[in-house]
Amino acid sequence: MARRKKEPKSVHREKIASAASVLFMDKGIEATSMVDIAKAAGYSKATLYVYFENKEEIVGVLVLDSMKKLYHYILSALEQQETTKEQYNFICRGLVQYQEEFPFYFKMVLDKINIDFESHDYLPEEKETYQIGEKINEKIKKFLISGIDKGDLRGNLKIMPTIFNFWGMLSGLIQFAANKEEYIKKTMGLSKIQFLEYGFHMLYCSIADKGECV
Repeated sequence: MARRKKEPKSVHREKIASAASVLFMDKGIEATSMVDIAKAAGYSKATLYVYFENKEEIVGVLVLDSMKKLYHYILSALEQQETTKEQYNFICRGLVQYQEEFPFYFKMVLDKINIDFESHDYLPEEKETYQIGEKINEKIKKFLISGIDKGDLRGNLKIMPTIFNFWGMLSGLIQFAANKEEYIKKTMGLSKIQFLEYGFHMLYCSIADKGECV
């Protein structure tokens, strides 16, 4: 198949990445080949390599896209001019919505990302993914400091460890609830949202000032 010239390169890359995303969700990244991706996207294997050097580059683009989506969800939550607790609730709801709309991306965001950019052996998408992740952390840092200044959050919180524990516990809880939704309903009589709201409240109480956790 000849190289397609009528549309910008970005259009073809987006089409290929979209097809790859569906395959990755269905088969997993390791089990998906470049031949599979080319066929699903409607390209020959040779043409596919015009737009992507390898599968790792496609994964890098998808991870970057997922991080951009996550940043949008977090930013939207923090732009709500509400109390610290309400902002926290907005963040939690945003993460749940993000996981429900983009479950594959949610898992990808939780995976290890490259933080070593001293050498030249990395994809441009990897560095941009890292930079967006740092922007997200900075937003959460400001949220925590604001909560401490208002007296809503404990004054002895160590900011950076709190941020990473915050991500680990929230994302783990959300993924667990998604995986165990039927079990939670059967054994606890709770919907996924009810279970998550209880968990979110417990986590908030771990960082809140005593008078704020009721």
